[in-house]
Amino acid sequence: MNNFMVFCHLLVFSPCVKSVFPPPCDSEIYCAGDVLQQVQKAKLFDDDKYFVDMKLRATPDLVLSAFQNLSNESWNTTIPSPKLRAFLSMYFEEPGKEFEPWTPPDWHDKPKFLGKIADLQLRNWAEKLHHLWKPLGRKMRADVKDHPELYSQIYTPHPVIVPGGRFRELYYWDSYWVIKGLLLSEMTDTAYGMIQNFLYLVNRYGFVPNGGRIYYERRSQPPFLTLMVESYYQVTEDEEFLRTALPALEQEYLFWMQNRSVKVEVKGTEHILNRYNVQVDSPRPESYTDDEVLAEGLAHDVKQQLWTDLKAGAESGWDFSSRWYVNSKGHNNGTLRDTRTSQILPVDLNALLCRNEKTLASFHRILGDGDSAARYDQAAARRLEAIESVLWDAKRTAWFDYSLLTHSSHFEFYPSNLAPIWAECYSQPAMGEEAVQYLKDSGALRFPNGVPTSLRESGQQWDYPNAWPPLQHMLIDGLSKLPSENAKQLALDLAQRWIRTNWLAYVKYDAMFEKYDVNRDGKPGGGGEYEVQLGFGWTNGVALQILDQYGASLTSGGSNVSSGPLLPLVVTVLLTLR
Repeated sequence: MNNFMVFCHLLVFSPCVKSVFPPPCDSEIYCAGDVLQQVQKAKLFDDDKYFVDMKLRATPDLVLSAFQNLSNESWNTTIPSPKLRAFLSMYFEEPGKEFEPWTPPDWHDKPKFLGKIADLQLRNWAEKLHHLWKPLGRKMRADVKDHPELYSQIYTPHPVIVPGGRFRELYYWDSYWVIKGLLLSEMTDTAYGMIQNFLYLVNRYGFVPNGGRIYYERRSQPPFLTLMVESYYQVTEDEEFLRTALPALEQEYLFWMQNRSVKVEVKGTEHILNRYNVQVDSPRPESYTDDEVLAEGLAHDVKQQLWTDLKAGAESGWDFSSRWYVNSKGHNNGTLRDTRTSQILPVDLNALLCRNEKTLASFHRILGDGDSAARYDQAAARRLEAIESVLWDAKRTAWFDYSLLTHSSHFEFYPSNLAPIWAECYSQPAMGEEAVQYLKDSGALRFPNGVPTSLRESGQQWDYPNAWPPLQHMLIDGLSKLPSENAKQLALDLAQRWIRTNWLAYVKYDAMFEKYDVNRDGKPGGGGEYEVQLGFGWTNGVALQILDQYGASLTSGGSNVSSGPLLPLVVTVLLTLR
């Protein structure tokens, strides 16, 4: 791996600037170099991700040589768009060629959980969601393993369920809710294969990449693999599987502690907490022009900082959100240019790692290793102390992200402020109930179709007015675990709101979306770098889990739903699911 990149300005006599950070991957086509730069800047496709998902028709050396010859024929080495199109047609294939037709062999009609849903319309809808696993299934062709140099796709040995739309490969944290849904659908073999893929990736990289493309291979996503294994074990009680998976789970945990942790001192005591931090240079290949345009006019070091923090934002899964903004005055405000993800200690990441530590301890106890269990129990206890010293605010009765730049908390509302309830990572029972009151007082419950991702309308997709399935599920699941009837009733109320907007959207558009608008019944969400996507893996998984948990109480509210004019994008994106 190169330890640095060299940037030189063509036709301008200025010194080269060395970057201490590597590119997103080592490919001179998919992650760095003139081919990527010229193709993406020419805007030949509506979505930058399209090009970096294309398959090569020839070896990388031949493609690079042909491109160099074409550049030499062009003035200032810039190739005109028509010639670029012809070049791509000759040397690349459209995305999707890495897969072959596949239907999950363990899919079958009428899984048992359907019988728990009292409302007939919701039960029929749940059955349709169960059917959606089939069109979202993908199996890689053997050629991806035999000729990896021709693909940006990372080979994994087992078929997967993909999110859908432009997301035509596996994604890390999405897959937790997909796997939970598959297990409800009694598709244990498919779930097992997906988990095996992630274990394979840990053994190859030392961690799970963001997704199944080489341009994602130097950043991760929220580490849910331990909880995937837990979910599978709870269904199968397969101790041998647990035994074989455990070394990779510990390796991933070590990655996060060695590469994504930071010391922070509060009131004279030093604590260790985790953050998202991707020390990789250059624009994201899949969003190349967005990153280039955003950084225009910035000094080199500021530009590099912005690009690394954008990748850290992508690693968080919240790409993008005002949650990661820190402006020049140190306030949690600004624009996308003010993204400083690596300088924020996120509540939900640390709650997740706390839950992972407790889960790893339980795995070791199941397997009879008391010493290792005690070691993870101690790690969870240290993290709990850190979370309550650094992130808990007793006056506001919730947990808040912490800025490493200002050594202070960010007090904006995000559903992640209650993640420790979901993770059961708090020391006093009263803290959970106090946090419920914080939620009620926050203003986030006044919307009819879910809890918004924030109360700030920034234009980014992980902000108001969007509501996202994983955040809804974590809230509902956490509240349902609290002992009070007040919290349990709130969980049921939020479950009803979420199922209703999912169901109404399905009735209107015959589709499931990645996110929804909290203000409009059945309206898909918007904002961000791309059009709203449908399919949709984690949305289906969350809906099935809520229907399983609350099916006896949830109602469709009647069938008088106007079909309305279809969103123009729906027809377009549906084609990608074929």
